[in-house]
Amino acid sequence: MTEVIIENQKISISSDESIAEIVSSNFDYSDIIAAKINDNLVDLSEKISGNCTIELVKSSDPEGLEIIRHTCAHVFGHAIKQIHPNTKMVIGPVIDNGFYYDIYTENSISEKELSQIEMLMKKLSKKKYKIIREVVSKEKAIKVFKDRNEDYKLKLIDEIPDNEIIALYHHEEYIDMCRGPHLINTKHLNAFKLTKVSGSYWKGDSKNQPLQRIYGTAWNNKNALADYLKKLSEAEKRDHRKLGQKLNLFHFQEESPGMVFWHDNGWTLFNIVKDYIANYLKENNYQIINTPQVLDKSLWKKSGHLDKFSELIFDVSSENRDYAIKPMSCPGHIQIYNQGLKSYKDLPIKLAEFGLVHRNEPSGTLHGLMRIRAFTQDDAHIFCTPDQIEEEIKTLIDNVYNIYKTFGFTDIKIELSTRPDQKVGSEAIWDKAEDALKAALDSKNIKWQLNAGDGAFYGPKIDFSLKDSLDRVWQLGTIQLDFSMPTRLDANYINDNGDKTPPVMIHRAILGSLERFIGILIEEHGGNLPLWLSPVQAVILNITESQNDYCNQIRNKLTKSSIRTEIDLRNEKISYKIREHSVKRIPYMIVVGDKEVENKKISIRTRDGDDMGIMDVDKFIKMVETLVKDYSNLLKTK
Repeated sequence: MTEVIIENQKISISSDESIAEIVSSNFDYSDIIAAKINDNLVDLSEKISGNCTIELVKSSDPEGLEIIRHTCAHVFGHAIKQIHPNTKMVIGPVIDNGFYYDIYTENSISEKELSQIEMLMKKLSKKKYKIIREVVSKEKAIKVFKDRNEDYKLKLIDEIPDNEIIALYHHEEYIDMCRGPHLINTKHLNAFKLTKVSGSYWKGDSKNQPLQRIYGTAWNNKNALADYLKKLSEAEKRDHRKLGQKLNLFHFQEESPGMVFWHDNGWTLFNIVKDYIANYLKENNYQIINTPQVLDKSLWKKSGHLDKFSELIFDVSSENRDYAIKPMSCPGHIQIYNQGLKSYKDLPIKLAEFGLVHRNEPSGTLHGLMRIRAFTQDDAHIFCTPDQIEEEIKTLIDNVYNIYKTFGFTDIKIELSTRPDQKVGSEAIWDKAEDALKAALDSKNIKWQLNAGDGAFYGPKIDFSLKDSLDRVWQLGTIQLDFSMPTRLDANYINDNGDKTPPVMIHRAILGSLERFIGILIEEHGGNLPLWLSPVQAVILNITESQNDYCNQIRNKLTKSSIRTEIDLRNEKISYKIREHSVKRIPYMIVVGDKEVENKKISIRTRDGDDMGIMDVDKFIKMVETLVKDYSNLLKTK
């Protein structure tokens, strides 16, 4: 007999009994979909071979949701192969809130066809068929997918190390490959939806075969699905690409794919964000610099970027020399640091740049402001001694939290990524760097997660992600320690022993990309930007021509008080003009009629339709100035 401890109960079982058999005999089986054997996540079909501790996984657990989504991706494969038998299946990983599956098919899948595929998926799941896991040799896996004419699966198998387990999952006539775990029956799949179609490439390389990416979401119950779809619908309403046009902020066009045409209001918003960050830089003793857009390829070769990111670099040639358009600012900053000999007494030196960078992102991945080819980084590099790392990191963490809070974000996720297998620098220096980052995080008394082995080859890093009001997570800021590039590019300082030594280089970005952050802001507020961020804070509306002179006087007065103001003197009904500017999300509409002219007053309405009544111009100016200074102030939105 074998003894297992399961849910704090000691149970004796016969050898080779599955977890599903144990659970069905001793527990409520309805919501249990997987298990952990000694902390190792497995299918319920797993056989028990010896004494162990078992933890049950429910459908509502994070691991349970992931398993549901993994399995749902396979059911999608099952359905698509019935509808389009010649489809080539590629990969179907789990992502936040769902999954996607990359496929190749000669008959492109349209958005309209998703409902048909989804209906078949529901029909298949209602059959409550058993999903069978089979561990096979590499040779058998190759044979299975050769027989099924699955070219991409064969490519994936070829990359699997010989000592790694290969598991096949059988869904009736459909077979897929995955590490698992998965559901052992489709009865737990009752809350899912296919959401959209987009483009992708094999291995993410635009030089490879174009693929289609089908996105879906899956949950443990229908209420959770309905809640998510409601948020998804709200997100669609807030789509920054639609609002960007609606609010006359920016546009894109084919002549410059992945690059932004900023309109007056959009560029005003861009510069408000930029100026706020610039003030923070000055307050924190950064030198604000600017480096060339085009640099000789030899520098990018020496820095290591050409070898690692060649596919993302735009090339340009002139007079028999090869150049690269700047994909990042780090090498240029070191060139400025290298001007003049530095002492340890000079450190830390902080260099910052609003660096316009260009990266040749695949066209299929471009998405409004969120994924573009030309963007502005709030990029900075701190050159310091090893002993200064911890204090600098503490300050940076404070800066990140304060800046995100100013923009209305307080739910922050932090990950610490440590040394990868392939790295530069001694174990001792990595120990010191990782310990410094951990100490800085712990000193702030904030929660953080370890992301072991995911650091850059040149040093460990801290990544900051924020959650918005729709529970979407955006990775933005990063703090990275670099022991490689200063050495590669001959950066040194004279230490307290009088010896030349390379400084530690801290790469840091808080917003990451200004363009992307503005896209996030637009969607977070549904276009109803806080007063201090609104490109136009007030618009003056006349009722008839007789008020024009007074309207112009008001505009001049507001403009002198640095209130961003427009004026609308068109010969249109006042109700029409109010509706139009409400749609444009302008915070305040100043209505001027004969009564206002006579009394030297103004009437105020908000974009939400609230009537604030009549007031003095000076009172309005003071009110706006007070609200603008209070960054946390958000006008009510509907």
